[in-house]
Amino acid sequence: MIRSKSWMFVGLLIAAVMVFSACAPAAAPAEAEAPAAEEPAAAEPAAAEKTIIGLSFSDFATERWKNEEVLMRGLLEDLGYEVVSAEANHDVKLQNDQIDNMVTQGAKVIIVIAEDGDAAATAVAAAAKAGVKVIAYDRLIKSPEIAAYISFDNVAVGYNEADGVMKALDIENWDVAGKGPARIIKMGGSPTDNNAILVRQGQDQVLDPLVEAGKIEIVADQWVDNWDAAKAVTLMENMLAAVGNDVDGVVASNDGTALGALQAMKAQGLAGKVPISGQDATADGCNSIVKGEQTVTVFKDIRLLSPMAVELADKLAKGEKLDLEMYTLAELTLNDALEGEVPCNFLPVVQVTKDNVYDVVVKSGFQSYDDVYRDIPEDQRPPKP
Repeated sequence: MIRSKSWMFVGLLIAAVMVFSACAPAAAPAEAEAPAAEEPAAAEPAAAEKTIIGLSFSDFATERWKNEEVLMRGLLEDLGYEVVSAEANHDVKLQNDQIDNMVTQGAKVIIVIAEDGDAAATAVAAAAKAGVKVIAYDRLIKSPEIAAYISFDNVAVGYNEADGVMKALDIENWDVAGKGPARIIKMGGSPTDNNAILVRQGQDQVLDPLVEAGKIEIVADQWVDNWDAAKAVTLMENMLAAVGNDVDGVVASNDGTALGALQAMKAQGLAGKVPISGQDATADGCNSIVKGEQTVTVFKDIRLLSPMAVELADKLAKGEKLDLEMYTLAELTLNDALEGEVPCNFLPVVQVTKDNVYDVVVKSGFQSYDDVYRDIPEDQRPPKP
């Protein structure tokens, strides 16, 4: 430690006093002088401000989003980032305002689960102008100014949904002559979510050839705003009434809407008799599958998607380049009027039925054993993994 000149002077003075005292006669003890005051310790350097990463969610009503918020927040904080998170409760304007506010707070990167892929483009443009990078997470934002779009293969999701329902009907051996074409209801997702469009494309890859071959007919088709399960109940009630409950299969686009539709189907004695699809492998969806009500779900392992988003956000915050494949907005949206391209990465999906839900969803730890097999008698459950 380096001492100041004042401390050197005090040291010399003390030494002189000691020499003088050794030579002088003893004197009456005097009161001790107060010790010299120490110099104040140098102030600790201020902690460096943390880089801010924003998380913008369309809603937390959808089961998976809150789980992913917790996962991404934890991973980002482990990397030393400050995380600012907001949920828009399906309000398009509110979400854009929240994104704008994150930019104002100094966020370097914002991960966005968009309520509306068209409307969010406005906030993306403002963020990009401020030098903020935006990652479109699992839902495309229709703007070439996004830094990345990551998701699952949504066309494959739709394909597996329709394929699962058709397999449950054994459509290849369907007795058209005796029963007529199989009567199918389609329930699309939210029309403002581009994923719903891609999922429908995958569904139709399976269904359209069967319609042309005369094996099936589509007797009703509705889209469910905001993927809202309560709206799915009402829509299914109306569709069942319109077709006189004469339906052989339902191709629904996620677990939430499927479970809503099943409420209406239960009231008509159709649950467990009419196959129905979903996606996300939610705890409730998988529980419905093991109960023999929902037929198929599509497993998308968010435990892979969230870390990917965090890795990309980390690279973007550090100014590093991303190694992603480029796709045009036209091919991502099936809309040739849209121009530009965006960097993308898509993860694979797995079709899940009663036969493999234990191996794919439970043994992997994606959903807990107790959640998937709740209300199932002990003697009808597989052993705990």
